[in-house]
Amino acid sequence: MRGKLIVIEGTDGSGKATQSGRLASRLKAEGREVRKVDYPNYQSQSSALVKMYLQGEFGSRPEDVNAYAASAFYAVDRIASYKKDWEKFYVNGGIVVADRYTTSNMIHQAAKIKDRTERERYLAWLWDFEFDKCGLPVPDAVIFLAMPPAVSQELMRGRQNKAGGSQDIHEENKEYLSHCFMNACDIAGTYDWHKIDCTHAGQVKTIEEIHNEIVQIVAGIIGGA
Repeated sequence: MRGKLIVIEGTDGSGKATQSGRLASRLKAEGREVRKVDYPNYQSQSSALVKMYLQGEFGSRPEDVNAYAASAFYAVDRIASYKKDWEKFYVNGGIVVADRYTTSNMIHQAAKIKDRTERERYLAWLWDFEFDKCGLPVPDAVIFLAMPPAVSQELMRGRQNKAGGSQDIHEENKEYLSHCFMNACDIAGTYDWHKIDCTHAGQVKTIEEIHNEIVQIVAGIIGGA
């Protein structure tokens, strides 16, 4: 019996790492079999092309690598992680909490494509490529943390990214991050993502408030979280 795959998604600086970590810890405390995974998997050699891309070795702008090529970099990293680290755990009924997943390509790479018809064609290609052709599991739930770009950029100020360095070519490009956020809000409804607004009345919600909303969603997926 296959387990459950819960994805915490959002643009850079939206709190994905914090919330995915809190969710995994809570589920473990309840006695559930849980494993947390992070993408990109910077501890693995499989992320080499991702790191080269984000560090600007193929061009200083995200658009210097087209959506299809960049998506392939990330897909290879996910496939390696799935086959080596969590396939058996998941297939045997474990709960996997992912900080980013294929859905990050849907947010960040589709945002490069301005024409809606071409963007929808890319999204269909991505779904077929990763889930059908490559055999990665489809998430049971994608929880989208909708943090406004101006807020997330302020939260990212001065922090190191997951690779341990300064801002990468995504994080330093404010216009691109705004496009990513608008794209994410657009496709969230199309793909039935669970959207959590991370601000209310102009104020950022507390970590605990957002966590509690996530827990309510997850309870409907796995029961009794």
